[in-house]
Amino acid sequence: MRKNMFSRREFVGTIATLPILNSVNFSQKTSEKIDRFALVMRHNPKLKKIDTLSPLSVGNGEFAFTADVTGLQTFAEEYVEKFPLCTMSNWGWHSIPRPKELERKTLKLKEYDTYGRKVGYQTSSEGQKALYDWMRQNPHRLNLAQIGLQLTKSDKSAAKSSDISEIEQTLDLWTGIITSKFKFDGSLVIVTTCVHPTSDILAVKIESELIQRKQLNVKFAFPYGSPNMSASDWNSADKHESKIIHQSKSNAQIHRKFETDEYFVEVNWQGNVNFSQNEKHNFLLNPSSTLAFSVSFSKENNFEFVPNTEQIFTHSKSSWKHFWSTGGAIDLSQTVDNRAFELERRIILSQYLTAINCSGKLPPQETGLAVNSWYGKFHLEMHWWHAAHFPLWNRLPMLEKSLGWYEKVLPSAQTRAK
Repeated sequence: MRKNMFSRREFVGTIATLPILNSVNFSQKTSEKIDRFALVMRHNPKLKKIDTLSPLSVGNGEFAFTADVTGLQTFAEEYVEKFPLCTMSNWGWHSIPRPKELERKTLKLKEYDTYGRKVGYQTSSEGQKALYDWMRQNPHRLNLAQIGLQLTKSDKSAAKSSDISEIEQTLDLWTGIITSKFKFDGSLVIVTTCVHPTSDILAVKIESELIQRKQLNVKFAFPYGSPNMSASDWNSADKHESKIIHQSKSNAQIHRKFETDEYFVEVNWQGNVNFSQNEKHNFLLNPSSTLAFSVSFSKENNFEFVPNTEQIFTHSKSSWKHFWSTGGAIDLSQTVDNRAFELERRIILSQYLTAINCSGKLPPQETGLAVNSWYGKFHLEMHWWHAAHFPLWNRLPMLEKSLGWYEKVLPSAQTRAK
């Protein structure tokens, strides 16, 4: 736990006694409006070093991308045991085929006395652990791609995280844009990252003289699906396919195929760029100057129109400005209690995180679109904790998108209940 930070339990235990209301004269009439821009901007997350428990994310409720301090997923292996860096969507799921030894086997239900009658539930693995585990773990949410910088030292050796310095990374909450600055091999690197507000598209801009020196490329790596927290299996290369199915001077399309699942990826770039496949599931984007590119993900091969990188950044700025300018707002800057700033910070960051993780067409899972918890599946108490607040902030449409799920599952739920 960081210094000067409350634990969740301490926070909940003391919030009821927070003397905020006694510190402000609410009887005094005022026409002063909340400065929403200042309110939001004073809580922009900033990182000065690698923190494997606190990577920053951008997203839109249906799709999210979590980055390390380089603005991409350059040193993803360092985060695996703490907070894996994933690219996730609400449609991106994977199932490991049922093992042959489990074919034709049916899970035995454990019976409980329910209001005077015996009802079976899928709660016991006793005597059937392999089947129980397989059913529980599938389907699981999929890490759609790992996108990072490939940094090379002047002596041609690969970069380690300890080789970067002067880290300065900021998530601009007002625009939904991460700006990451750092030094590598004596040169400054600036990476700007955002997600389109309504499409599953990541946009990136990279500025550095390392590009001209051929020391900076962008690497795309695709894992096999896994139920683990990182949603990635990097040791099963023969179980899936990654193939370029179309390429031009400005874009390339990749077909991703599993045993029973598939999806598509389109990379669009501006400028003189070489895109190639260098390993079975790895691709390289080799720029010759300042690089701007976008990465689109689709369950179907549906890339009719993809805006350019600058347009995506403009859309992000407009969308997040509208988000913060509408709905409810609470400004505690005039509150004398020294705990008020931390309360205000949590209010702002909670609104941002639930917007990018919990406002999609599916009920949210505990960890949203960040990592796999419970194999990426949602359990419905999370709907209350992570999304029921939207109407209270006058953002009802952000909750309404997921309510249709209940209507969809109602027939099967009624059958199961009978």
